[in-house]
Amino acid sequence: MSTHGPRRGGASDDALLRAARLGDEEAFGVLVDRHGPGMYRYALRLVGGSDADAKEVTQEALISAWKGLDTFAGRSSLRTWLFRLVHRRAADLHRHRRPTPIDDDLLSAMVRPSEDNPLRHVERVELLRALQAALDELPWHQRAAWLLREIEGMSYDEIAAALDTTVGAVRGHLHRGRRTLAERMERWR
Repeated sequence: MSTHGPRRGGASDDALLRAARLGDEEAFGVLVDRHGPGMYRYALRLVGGSDADAKEVTQEALISAWKGLDTFAGRSSLRTWLFRLVHRRAADLHRHRRPTPIDDDLLSAMVRPSEDNPLRHVERVELLRALQAALDELPWHQRAAWLLREIEGMSYDEIAAALDTTVGAVRGHLHRGRRTLAERMERWR
């Protein structure tokens, strides 16, 4: 382990990007540690809960990022660019495969067991299953926009950059997606 490791974790994305562009694998590793978990979460939801597909999409996006560091022009944040790469890889996978069923074990693993109220635990698991099923039914861009906004907390501008579209289109996707989700989740209100 390098003596610079702990200090590098506090470096800005821009500083790490400059170092990675010069071939510094450790700097790129810090970027992966910083942004990889969010990229994986986004991929996991986008591909319908398949851990293997999410790992594949995230890995391919990170490989593309490493190979394409010189092509990152800085018109968006590095985070947004990385999420755009995930989106593209997931879209490629989506085009070439049929939808996969939801992995119930994945959803139940996301919910911490309620030690004091087993009924509440069961309700939360069912709610998460219903939400994942409703998300899986959304058209691709609506699902992507919703995940980036609600799960990853991206701004409309960041989502537009990640999806390579306009802010107006993002607003439309979010509006339609939220309306559809509200209808599908009505019984949980």
